[in-house]
Amino acid sequence: MAKNKNKKTKTGINVKAKKKKAVARAVIRKGKGIIRVNKILCQNYYPPYVKEFVEEPIKIAGNLAKEVNIEIFAHGGGFMGQATAARTAIAKALDEYFNDEKLKKSFLAYDRLLLVDDPRRKETKKPLGTGARKHKQKSKR
Repeated sequence: MAKNKNKKTKTGINVKAKKKKAVARAVIRKGKGIIRVNKILCQNYYPPYVKEFVEEPIKIAGNLAKEVNIEIFAHGGGFMGQATAARTAIAKALDEYFNDEKLKKSFLAYDRLLLVDDPRRKETKKPLGTGARKHKQKSKR
């Protein structure tokens, strides 16, 4: 018996997004527009200014976002890195679920980082220094 290889499964569509060390995994299903981050409602999870930042893709999607529930699991990094990863995961999930070219173009026109992960990572530490660029001070005397 052949397995069904569709991305729309009983559990929904799974999407991953990264920002620095933070990783957010989103599962999108048909529902009533509820968004949870680590099993807590989005409006209770983040401070107000970060909550608005995370909910930008939902505002852009409009009424489409009210047809689905999104569950996000974020870990690693700081709270702002997790928020950025969660924001990207929401946008990617909405794009993949609805597969609407108009929605994708509106996401890209607003902010490219909604659909593309930030490729920047921490630079590695070098010898003779305390960090990536900082070195010991040289003395003349």
